[in-house]
This record gives sequence, structure tokens and C-alpha cells, in this order.
Amino acid sequence: MSKRVLPITPWSNTSHWALKFKPLAMLCVSLVLFGFGEALLLKSQLGSAPWTVFAQGLAVQTGLNIGLLTFIVSCGVLALWLPLNQKFGLGTVLNICIIAISLGLFDGWLPVMDALVWQIIFAVLGVVIVGVASALYLTSHMGAGPRDGLMVGLTQLTGLKVGIIRTFLEGLVCLIGWLLGGVVGLATLLFAFGVGVVVQVSLDVLFKLYPQRP
Repeated sequence: MSKRVLPITPWSNTSHWALKFKPLAMLCVSLVLFGFGEALLLKSQLGSAPWTVFAQGLAVQTGLNIGLLTFIVSCGVLALWLPLNQKFGLGTVLNICIIAISLGLFDGWLPVMDALVWQIIFAVLGVVIVGVASALYLTSHMGAGPRDGLMVGLTQLTGLKVGIIRTFLEGLVCLIGWLLGGVVGLATLLFAFGVGVVVQVSLDVLFKLYPQRP
């Protein structure tokens, strides 16, 4: 039997679509935290997340709106789920909606950082919060977002650790986006090579806190 990628926790759901309080509450809270982390990254003014850099690069090459391209990229990533046997769920839908709303709200509330020290603090906190939030919402077992579903599917396929796969994906799209004309900054590199580590450490902690039944 293959090793479990995501631990079973007290807030894990029994179905991708079952409306149970604990899984749904953890899912929503962690997705709000995810949006908060991305807002911190944005306010640091040290660069965008790798997938945003990828969308920027496509926008430079095609002249299309970056929002439209972000949606197209998400659909393309979802299509990659098919050969990986990943299943859609309520978490997939809420991922797209709640993170976008949360990011928009926190972007309006948080101040723009001009001092380099605070820019770095915001960038590092953003990476850590996104990584922890990713682990928490994934362990609700209600379906991953497009990019995290691809990460989990590739982890199951290859047998490699989540952190390795996440870092590879973020680094790859960041490189392609930069080659296409996207803007890369310190926060971009921190996210690309740091968020996978944070996700992996968070999952390892959850595995230790909640020993899995064989």
C-alpha cells in the first residue's frame, strides 16, 4: 500500500461534498488565511507569486488580460488532473472563491510597505502563512485547488515528498513566466523555493500530532 500523502485529522471529511461543520470550518478559515498570506506577499512589493509571474509572462506575449489568463491557466491545470485521478470537491470551488475574496479584502486593509525590513518581514510571513494554510485546507479532504491538486497528484504518482513536488512546480512556472517576460523579485524566489518546504513541514507536524491508522 502506498504511503499516505495527506494525514487524516479531526477535521478531515469523509466526502469531498459532505457538509460537516469541522471540515467546512477548517476549509474556510484556512482559505481566508491563504488569501491573507498572498496579500502580505503582494504588499511587500518584492515580487509576485510564481503562478502570477507565469500569467504576467503570458500577458506580455499575448496581450490578453492577466485576470483572463489566470482563469485560463487554472482551467488548464484542472485538465491535468484527469490522468492523475484527482477528484473535484467543494474545496476546489471554495478555493477559487474564498482566496480571491480574502486577497481582495486584505489587499485593501493592509498598508503598503516601503521600508525594506518590513517588506522582507511581510514576504517571509506571507510564504509561511500560505504554506501552513495549504496544509490545513488540504487535510480537510474536501478537494484541492487547481495547483494543489496537481501537486498532490504528482506526489502520488512519483512517490516524492510534497515539498519537493511543490518546489519543482513553483520553480518551473516561475522560470517559464520570467522567460516570457514576467517580473521576478525576492518575494517570488522566497515563495518558489520556500512554500514547498513550509507545506511539507506542516504536513509532517500533522502526521506526528495525529498518528495514522494502518
